Amino acid sequence: MKDALDIFIVALLLFYLYRIMKESGTINIFFGVLAFIIVWVVASEILEMRLIGTILDKVMSIGLIILVILFQDQIKRFLVELGNHKRWRFLRDMFRHHRGDKSNDADTRRWVMPIVYACMSMSKAKTGALIVIEQSIPLENYEKTGDMIDSAINSRLIENIFFKNSPLHDGAMIIAHERIKAAGCILPVSHDTNIPRSMGLRHRSALGISQATDAAAIVVSEETGGISFAYRGSIVSRLSSTDLEHRLSQLVANE
Repeated sequence: MKDALDIFIVALLLFYLYRIMKESGTINIFFGVLAFIIVWVVASEILEMRLIGTILDKVMSIGLIILVILFQDQIKRFLVELGNHKRWRFLRDMFRHHRGDKSNDADTRRWVMPIVYACMSMSKAKTGALIVIEQSIPLENYEKTGDMIDSAINSRLIENIFFKNSPLHDGAMIIAHERIKAAGCILPVSHDTNIPRSMGLRHRSALGISQATDAAAIVVSEETGGISFAYRGSIVSRLSSTDLEHRLSQLVANE
């Protein structure tokens, strides 16, 4: 009975890890490690291939270091998802101060719509922009790389910051706790080889911050005027105003 319970718990944990790694885009690591373990068990225990078993034993002893070296970005993304997954929120909330009730629809529109209006206006004018919205992981280290603002969210202010002659237009704007915290910030750049060549540095920075943290990022292309949205290590392009409003509202709903 106890052995069956142990097997059930292990299977449940593996399924849970599978779900998290699938959501974080690191599922290939899961299958790779699982395949290696199966080969190791078959060679060592079933076929009793001593030489291959010994070699695989050595590989297993340094496997963690190899994984960290080869898949450091993916592992970082997985750990971010593991520490901030919605199923753990009830534990996380026990150890942090309550930040107030969830925003209602009016409160959501109060800060979501100015962002949407600014992005649509900049899209029409083909003004490049990069806006990062903080979630549960603080972005203070990235805020320090730019100029502190700490202002209420205003569409005209956003447009003025990203105006082509503005000294802050090349960096990223960081929004946290429904306020514009900083602008002209430097973000980590994603080195994902699957990013289309049509996407420039702003898109790579947006994807990079979404991989390194649980923040969301909005990009307005200076070349095409297209709006993109990066979140959880993936990026979606060609968004309409309705699409953007929906995705921003979902961020609020998931808090």
